[in-house]
Amino acid sequence: MSTALKAIVFDIGNVLIHWDPRLAFSPPLTLAEADAFLSRTGFMALNLRSDAGAGFAALATEIADPADRALFERYAERYVDTIRAPIEGTWALMDRLRRRGHQIHAITNWSAETWPASIAIHPRLETAFGVTVISGHEGVIKPDPRIFALLCERAGLAPADCLFIDDSPKNVAGAQAFGMAAELFTTPPALETALAARGLL
Repeated sequence: MSTALKAIVFDIGNVLIHWDPRLAFSPPLTLAEADAFLSRTGFMALNLRSDAGAGFAALATEIADPADRALFERYAERYVDTIRAPIEGTWALMDRLRRRGHQIHAITNWSAETWPASIAIHPRLETAFGVTVISGHEGVIKPDPRIFALLCERAGLAPADCLFIDDSPKNVAGAQAFGMAAELFTTPPALETALAARGLL
């Protein structure tokens, strides 16, 4: 059991909110065509750079094909289509943890450009966490230890006080290297089992 843990620190994308970037491009593309577009433009790497603070307009200039560049340029305006579905099972677990007296915080790799639209469509994001560290505002992304340090500094916590939950194995490993306990998110039921095993529920 890990009952000495004081705080649960959540990732947001694909932990609390489903994110599917294909939906910004479909239509006009089919989902299969959108997959091909993401692959040939290196979309995921470009998006990670946006999470670190780069602007989408500047990133678009790096795409050589005019048609692909035009598609990429529409991503920010259609962004909300990629995040419409909350993962309600995780929200329910978070509420249970809060009722047990645990601090609830968040660290997310998220573009500063798209964060306001995310709040607009999911207003719970604005009030759910004691401290929210957004990579696009800080210019540093997970798994860089500096982003975990920012959370601890702002929340007044030591790394050992925290359990970090993320769907990325790389980010989970980064949190563990920083000194946090961590769980890899797959599904709400699997997370519930892990939290119960730690004596947190």
